[in-house]
This record gives sequence, C-alpha cells and structure tokens, in this order.
Amino acid sequence: MASSTQSSRASIAIAGFQKRLDAAVIRITDAEARVLDVPLTAPFTIASSRLEFVRNVAIRVELEDGSVGWGEAPILPSVTAEDQPTALTKALEACAMLERSTAAMSSLSFLRQVSGLLPGHEFASVRSGMEMAVVDAVAHSLAIPLWQLFGGHGDSIITDITIPICSPGEAGLLATEYAQRGFLTIKTKIGGRNLCDDIAMLNAICNNHPSCSLILDANGGYNADEALDILQQLHEEGLTPALLEQPVKRDDWKGLNHVAKGARDLYGVSIAADESCRSVKDAARIIEEGLVDVVNIKLSKMGVLAALEVVAMVEQAGLQLMIGGMVETRLAMGFAAHMAAGLSCFRFVDLDTPLLLANDPVQGGYHANGPIYSLGTGSGHGGSLLWLAPSDTKSKCVPLQK
Repeated sequence: MASSTQSSRASIAIAGFQKRLDAAVIRITDAEARVLDVPLTAPFTIASSRLEFVRNVAIRVELEDGSVGWGEAPILPSVTAEDQPTALTKALEACAMLERSTAAMSSLSFLRQVSGLLPGHEFASVRSGMEMAVVDAVAHSLAIPLWQLFGGHGDSIITDITIPICSPGEAGLLATEYAQRGFLTIKTKIGGRNLCDDIAMLNAICNNHPSCSLILDANGGYNADEALDILQQLHEEGLTPALLEQPVKRDDWKGLNHVAKGARDLYGVSIAADESCRSVKDAARIIEEGLVDVVNIKLSKMGVLAALEVVAMVEQAGLQLMIGGMVETRLAMGFAAHMAAGLSCFRFVDLDTPLLLANDPVQGGYHANGPIYSLGTGSGHGGSLLWLAPSDTKSKCVPLQK
C-alpha cells in the first residue's frame, strides 16, 4: 500500500504540473505527424498478438518562440484501438486544428482542444502522442527538463526488461544476457497457450537468473481458474512472482477480483489491472470495488491528462502504481520515464521496449546503462527525430527509419 506521504506528494506534484501548464501561454506555429517504422530485434509475442515491426506515428509541434516538442502514438494490434493509418489521419487532423488556432492561449487549453477532437479510448494513443508533443514543447519553452515539470522528485529511473512468449531455451538465453547486463527484474509474457509451456519457460528464466524479481503479464490470456492454477504450480516449484498483470480478459471484472483475492491470500502475490484500466471510469470502478492491488498506467491507454488523474485517484486510494508502455521508441518511453521520475510514485517501472528495437531512430534523450535511465538536465525529454523530408510533404506517410 502506498504511504500517505507518497500520496500527498504525487497529488501536489500533479496539481503543480497542471498549474504551470495553465500559466504557460503559447502560440503553436507548426504541427506535423508522420509514420514511425522501426524493426524489432526479434518477434514480440504476447497472449493476444505478435509484433515484428513497430509501426507508430511521430508528432512534432513548434511554438512561436522556436521551442519544439516531440510525441509518439504507439500502435499495438489488439491493444490500442487505432491502427497506423487511422492514427496518422487523426494526428494530422489534430495538427491542422492546432495550426488553425492562431491566437495565443494556455497550453492546457490546447490540450483540452486535442481531447475534444480525440475523445475516449478510440483515439487514446493519438491523443497521448499529441499531448506529449505539446507538453514537451512547453518544457523547452520554460527551459526545464520534463521531470522537473512533473514535480522534480528524481532525474532517473530503474526499469525491468521483458521476455516475450518464447521457448524455454530462448527464455533461458535471454535471462542470462539480462542478468549480465544488470537487470534485477524480468517481466515475461505468459498466457494464450498450454500452462505447461508457460511453467517451463518461467523455470528456465529463474534457473538462468535466480536472483531476479519476476513479473508475469498474461495480457488477459487466462481464465480465473487457469491464473490461480499457474500460481499454484509456481508455488510448488518454489517460485513466487512479485506481480501478475491482467490475468483475465479486460471485462471479466468478477474473475479479476477472484484471482486478486486468491493470489493475495494463498500466495502473497499482487495482481495488477492493465487492459482493465484504460479510463478514469475504469479506475473509479477498480477502486470502489477493491478489485486489484496495483494499477498499470500507460499513457497510450488514456492520454497524459487522464493518466495523471488516475495516478492521483489510485494513490489516494492506497493502491500501488505501475507505469508501462506499448512497443515504443525513446520518444514516448522517454516522456513516460520523465513522468515516472518527476512524480516518483511508481512501485513497478516497465519502460523497456526501446531496448528491444533493432535500431534507435531517436537523437538525444535519456541515456540507458542497463536498467538505469539517466534523464539529464536538458530541456524537455531531450529526444528528437531527424525529419529529412521538407515540411510540405508532412501529409504523406514518410517512414522515419535510421
């Protein structure tokens, strides 16, 4: 359970963030969106989908004073509502709207305009990317790092690293590599296949990295009985994960609570809601009904402003927080890392997917040394892309690859 000190500190930081945005009067002179395609080093398989290539949308916003902000709308099939063509179309609409707003106004007002154009879960990832770009531009205009705008409680984070669904042999090799690189927490995808295969993979991970803390993510790949069964089998093997994310389907509220109670009472394992919490309304239900112990915050599920509202709600309810992402470059992941460091209220940090990409298209930004991300003291989140095409092609799908 989160301490009251953490709760008040996070809420105060969020209120301060919103106040500074409201006070920051800006004029947006240019806004662009383009596709952002990057290959993965290996297929990324979860219970609900398989990804071999990141196909996201990048967003660039420029203010009258020359400050530039960058955002990213990640696309993960079966998880985000948007596909890449839809995301690009909606991002371009939002960019055009921002450029038409010739009057200077508070940055918070611009963000509310974006929310009005891109409402709900249907456009949450695009809304998040647009919000990131505007907030990053504001931080540049104020000449402060983004973590300071978010409260200033820290300038670094420590992340886990993810092993996707794979064979025991592959999992064992990855676990050995990650142990050598200094990762203390391994998150692994499970579900959507025979339980025996998951158990074999988990044993391989723990045999090759026996000191690791283990987070399991089923992505809704089990029913309630299967989720408790795998925890029982792990218990018999002497393995106790630190956390099990989203054991059942998003709308199986009864099953989610059943697993949470059984996991807590029988095995001392916490359950996190991920897909089941993608809005303020979802968070309110989780809190009111006491459904889980942990809530996973992902900016692309609900947008930046809504995510901050959920953070405050969850902390005040005494539940624990996790921060994660989809499969993203260091643009979106850097923004989330600054938010996590600035607020300093997340018990679990899962911001590793840039480490799984075959190349890094982002210039600048945070420095990664194994699991440690050092965010630095430069303005904004510090990351940018080299946009080679002229601005008059911004309505076209221009791949951004290194």
